[in-house]
Amino acid sequence: MAKHLHPRNPTREVIEGNPPNDSHLNAHRILTVAFASAAVAGAAACASLQPDPERGFVSIFNGKDFEGWSGPVDNYEVVQGAIVCKKGKGGTIYTKEEYADFIVRLEFKVPSGGNNGLAIRYPGSGDTAYVGMCEVQVLDDNYDKVRGKLDPRQVHGSAYGMAGAKRGFQKPNGEWNEQEVTVKGSTIKVVLNGEVILDTDLAKIDPGTFMAKSKHPGLTRTKGHFGFAGHSDPVAFRNVRIKRL
Repeated sequence: MAKHLHPRNPTREVIEGNPPNDSHLNAHRILTVAFASAAVAGAAACASLQPDPERGFVSIFNGKDFEGWSGPVDNYEVVQGAIVCKKGKGGTIYTKEEYADFIVRLEFKVPSGGNNGLAIRYPGSGDTAYVGMCEVQVLDDNYDKVRGKLDPRQVHGSAYGMAGAKRGFQKPNGEWNEQEVTVKGSTIKVVLNGEVILDTDLAKIDPGTFMAKSKHPGLTRTKGHFGFAGHSDPVAFRNVRIKRL
Protein backbone atom coordinates (compact mmCIF):
# COMPACT_ATOMS: atom_id res chain seq x y z
CA MET A 1 0.00 0.00 0.00
CA ALA A 2 1.54 3.33 -1.07
CA LYS A 3 2.34 6.12 1.33
CA HIS A 4 2.81 9.83 0.66
CA LEU A 5 3.11 13.00 2.71
CA HIS A 6 0.11 15.05 3.70
CA PRO A 7 0.08 18.21 1.51
CA ARG A 8 -0.32 20.64 4.48
CA ASN A 9 1.75 18.70 6.97
CA PRO A 10 4.93 17.22 5.41
CA THR A 11 5.75 15.34 8.60
CA ARG A 12 2.50 13.44 8.52
CA GLU A 13 2.28 10.26 6.35
CA VAL A 14 -0.93 9.34 4.56
CA ILE A 15 -1.77 5.78 3.59
CA GLU A 16 -3.19 5.73 0.10
CA GLY A 17 -6.86 4.91 0.13
CA ASN A 18 -7.25 6.25 3.71
CA PRO A 19 -7.27 10.07 3.52
CA PRO A 20 -6.74 11.96 6.80
CA ASN A 21 -9.91 12.71 8.75
CA ASP A 22 -9.57 16.49 9.06
CA SER A 23 -13.15 16.75 10.32
CA HIS A 24 -12.05 15.06 13.54
CA LEU A 25 -9.23 17.55 13.94
CA ASN A 26 -11.55 20.48 13.32
CA ALA A 27 -14.05 19.12 15.82
CA HIS A 28 -11.26 18.81 18.39
CA ARG A 29 -10.19 22.39 17.78
CA ILE A 30 -13.77 23.63 18.11
CA LEU A 31 -14.23 21.78 21.40
CA THR A 32 -10.94 23.16 22.72
CA VAL A 33 -11.96 26.73 21.88
CA ALA A 34 -15.42 26.16 23.37
CA PHE A 35 -14.00 24.84 26.64
CA ALA A 36 -11.51 27.72 26.83
CA SER A 37 -14.29 30.25 26.23
CA ALA A 38 -16.45 28.61 28.89
CA ALA A 39 -13.56 28.72 31.37
CA VAL A 40 -13.00 32.43 30.73
CA ALA A 41 -16.72 33.14 31.04
CA GLY A 42 -16.88 31.13 34.26
CA ALA A 43 -13.95 33.02 35.75
CA ALA A 44 -15.56 36.33 34.83
CA ALA A 45 -18.85 35.23 36.40
CA CYS A 46 -17.08 34.23 39.62
CA ALA A 47 -15.28 37.56 39.71
CA SER A 48 -18.58 39.40 39.29
CA LEU A 49 -19.98 37.50 42.28
CA GLN A 50 -17.18 38.71 44.56
CA PRO A 51 -18.49 41.45 46.89
CA ASP A 52 -17.25 44.97 46.14
CA PRO A 53 -15.34 46.08 49.27
CA GLU A 54 -16.32 49.70 48.60
CA ARG A 55 -20.01 49.01 48.01
CA GLY A 56 -22.20 51.34 50.05
CA PHE A 57 -19.40 53.78 50.87
CA VAL A 58 -19.93 57.45 50.02
CA SER A 59 -17.21 60.09 49.82
CA ILE A 60 -17.76 62.86 52.38
CA PHE A 61 -14.89 65.08 51.23
CA ASN A 62 -14.64 66.23 47.62
CA GLY A 63 -10.90 66.93 47.73
CA LYS A 64 -11.42 70.58 46.75
CA ASP A 65 -13.26 72.51 49.47
CA PHE A 66 -15.34 72.13 52.62
CA GLU A 67 -18.72 71.69 50.99
CA GLY A 68 -20.84 69.59 53.35
CA TRP A 69 -18.76 70.50 56.41
CA SER A 70 -19.37 72.81 59.38
CA GLY A 71 -17.33 74.21 62.25
CA PRO A 72 -14.12 76.30 62.15
CA VAL A 73 -13.28 75.40 58.55
CA ASP A 74 -11.05 78.50 58.27
CA ASN A 75 -8.62 76.74 60.60
CA TYR A 76 -8.14 74.04 57.98
CA GLU A 77 -7.05 74.04 54.35
CA VAL A 78 -7.15 71.71 51.36
CA VAL A 79 -3.68 70.74 50.19
CA GLN A 80 -3.25 68.39 47.22
CA GLY A 81 -6.66 66.83 47.78
CA ALA A 82 -6.28 66.44 51.54
CA ILE A 83 -7.82 68.17 54.57
CA VAL A 84 -4.99 69.66 56.63
CA CYS A 85 -5.24 71.40 59.98
CA LYS A 86 -3.32 74.69 59.80
CA LYS A 87 -0.31 74.82 62.07
CA GLY A 88 -1.18 76.62 65.29
CA LYS A 89 -4.91 76.32 64.58
CA GLY A 90 -7.47 73.70 65.48
CA GLY A 91 -10.99 72.99 66.58
CA THR A 92 -13.45 70.40 65.35
CA ILE A 93 -14.82 70.49 61.82
CA TYR A 94 -17.65 68.06 61.18
CA THR A 95 -20.05 66.76 58.55
CA LYS A 96 -23.39 68.49 58.20
CA GLU A 97 -24.99 65.07 58.09
CA GLU A 98 -25.36 62.92 61.19
CA TYR A 99 -24.63 59.22 61.48
CA ALA A 100 -25.74 56.51 63.89
CA ASP A 101 -23.97 53.21 63.14
CA PHE A 102 -21.37 53.45 60.39
CA ILE A 103 -17.98 52.51 58.99
CA VAL A 104 -15.57 55.26 58.01
CA ARG A 105 -12.47 54.68 55.90
CA LEU A 106 -9.74 57.22 55.34
CA GLU A 107 -6.06 57.86 54.87
CA PHE A 108 -4.02 60.07 57.17
CA LYS A 109 -0.46 61.16 57.75
CA VAL A 110 1.07 62.85 60.75
CA PRO A 111 4.13 65.04 61.24
CA SER A 112 6.51 64.39 64.12
CA GLY A 113 4.54 64.85 67.34
CA GLY A 114 1.34 65.40 65.36
CA ASN A 115 -2.01 65.28 67.18
CA ASN A 116 -5.60 65.20 65.91
CA GLY A 117 -8.68 63.07 66.45
CA LEU A 118 -11.78 61.58 64.87
CA ALA A 119 -14.99 62.97 66.33
CA ILE A 120 -17.53 60.16 66.70
CA ARG A 121 -21.24 61.03 67.05
CA TYR A 122 -20.29 64.62 67.77
CA PRO A 123 -23.20 66.94 68.75
CA GLY A 124 -21.70 69.98 66.98
CA SER A 125 -20.16 71.82 69.92
CA GLY A 126 -18.03 71.11 72.95
CA ASP A 127 -14.95 68.99 73.59
CA THR A 128 -15.07 66.03 71.20
CA ALA A 129 -13.45 63.66 73.69
CA TYR A 130 -16.34 64.06 76.13
CA VAL A 131 -19.51 65.40 74.52
CA GLY A 132 -19.60 62.91 71.64
CA MET A 133 -19.57 59.13 71.92
CA CYS A 134 -15.78 59.38 71.85
CA GLU A 135 -12.77 60.83 70.10
CA VAL A 136 -10.62 58.27 68.31
CA GLN A 137 -7.11 59.55 68.81
CA VAL A 138 -4.97 60.36 65.76
CA LEU A 139 -1.44 60.73 67.07
CA ASP A 140 2.16 60.25 66.06
CA ASP A 141 3.25 56.85 67.41
CA ASN A 142 6.44 58.54 68.65
CA TYR A 143 4.60 61.38 70.37
CA ASP A 144 5.86 60.46 73.83
CA LYS A 145 9.47 60.53 72.61
CA VAL A 146 8.98 63.99 71.12
CA ARG A 147 6.61 65.77 73.48
CA GLY A 148 6.27 63.82 76.68
CA LYS A 149 4.66 60.95 78.53
CA LEU A 150 1.38 59.42 77.37
CA ASP A 151 -1.34 57.51 79.17
CA PRO A 152 -2.08 54.21 77.34
CA ARG A 153 -5.56 55.60 76.61
CA GLN A 154 -4.05 58.54 74.71
CA VAL A 155 -2.08 56.64 72.06
CA HIS A 156 -3.13 56.50 68.41
CA GLY A 157 -6.39 54.64 67.80
CA SER A 158 -7.56 54.88 71.40
CA ALA A 159 -11.05 55.88 72.43
CA TYR A 160 -9.55 58.89 74.17
CA GLY A 161 -9.37 58.52 77.92
CA MET A 162 -11.43 55.31 77.96
CA ALA A 163 -9.83 52.45 76.01
CA GLY A 164 -6.24 52.11 74.84
CA ALA A 165 -5.20 50.79 71.43
CA LYS A 166 -2.26 48.62 70.37
CA ARG A 167 0.82 50.45 69.14
CA GLY A 168 3.45 49.77 66.51
CA PHE A 169 1.44 49.62 63.28
CA GLN A 170 1.70 53.21 62.12
CA LYS A 171 3.88 54.09 59.14
CA PRO A 172 6.78 56.56 59.47
CA ASN A 173 6.00 60.27 59.73
CA GLY A 174 4.98 61.76 56.41
CA GLU A 175 3.68 58.49 54.93
CA TRP A 176 0.00 57.79 54.32
CA ASN A 177 -1.73 55.32 56.64
CA GLU A 178 -5.02 53.55 55.93
CA GLN A 179 -7.55 53.35 58.72
CA GLU A 180 -11.06 51.97 59.14
CA VAL A 181 -13.31 52.69 62.12
CA THR A 182 -16.54 50.75 62.71
CA VAL A 183 -19.10 52.21 65.10
CA LYS A 184 -22.04 50.01 66.02
CA GLY A 185 -24.12 50.61 69.11
CA SER A 186 -21.67 51.15 71.95
CA THR A 187 -18.89 49.20 70.22
CA ILE A 188 -15.97 50.61 68.31
CA LYS A 189 -13.36 48.86 66.20
CA VAL A 190 -10.25 50.46 64.71
CA VAL A 191 -8.18 48.82 61.97
CA LEU A 192 -4.87 50.52 61.12
CA ASN A 193 -2.98 49.40 58.02
CA GLY A 194 -4.76 46.05 58.15
CA GLU A 195 -4.20 45.45 61.88
CA VAL A 196 -6.99 45.56 64.48
CA ILE A 197 -5.67 47.93 67.15
CA LEU A 198 -8.89 48.49 69.10
CA ASP A 199 -12.06 46.42 69.40
CA THR A 200 -14.14 47.20 72.46
CA ASP A 201 -17.57 47.88 73.89
CA LEU A 202 -17.37 51.24 75.64
CA ALA A 203 -20.55 50.54 77.62
CA LYS A 204 -18.80 47.65 79.37
CA ILE A 205 -15.88 49.71 80.65
CA ASP A 206 -16.10 50.76 84.29
CA PRO A 207 -16.31 54.59 84.29
CA GLY A 208 -14.23 54.55 87.44
CA THR A 209 -11.26 53.43 85.34
CA PHE A 210 -11.46 56.32 82.84
CA MET A 211 -8.33 58.45 82.61
CA ALA A 212 -8.27 61.03 85.40
CA LYS A 213 -11.71 59.65 86.33
CA SER A 214 -13.15 62.11 83.82
CA LYS A 215 -16.83 61.93 82.97
CA HIS A 216 -17.88 61.18 79.39
CA PRO A 217 -21.50 62.36 79.21
CA GLY A 218 -21.67 61.83 75.45
CA LEU A 219 -20.75 58.16 75.68
CA THR A 220 -24.37 57.01 75.34
CA ARG A 221 -25.11 59.13 72.26
CA THR A 222 -26.62 57.03 69.48
CA LYS A 223 -26.26 59.57 66.67
CA GLY A 224 -24.12 62.55 65.73
CA HIS A 225 -21.70 64.13 63.29
CA PHE A 226 -18.35 62.76 62.13
CA GLY A 227 -15.40 65.11 62.19
CA PHE A 228 -11.75 65.97 62.73
CA ALA A 229 -10.53 67.44 66.01
CA GLY A 230 -7.44 69.51 65.27
CA HIS A 231 -4.87 70.34 67.92
CA SER A 232 -2.56 72.86 66.18
CA ASP A 233 -0.62 70.29 64.12
CA PRO A 234 -0.73 69.86 60.31
CA VAL A 235 -2.19 66.36 60.33
CA ALA A 236 -3.66 65.48 56.90
CA PHE A 237 -6.67 63.37 55.85
CA ARG A 238 -7.80 62.23 52.40
CA ASN A 239 -10.06 59.67 50.66
CA VAL A 240 -12.62 59.98 53.44
CA ARG A 241 -15.68 57.83 52.82
CA ILE A 242 -18.44 56.53 55.03
CA LYS A 243 -21.01 53.76 54.98
CA ARG A 244 -24.16 53.70 57.08
CA LEU A 245 -24.95 50.41 58.80
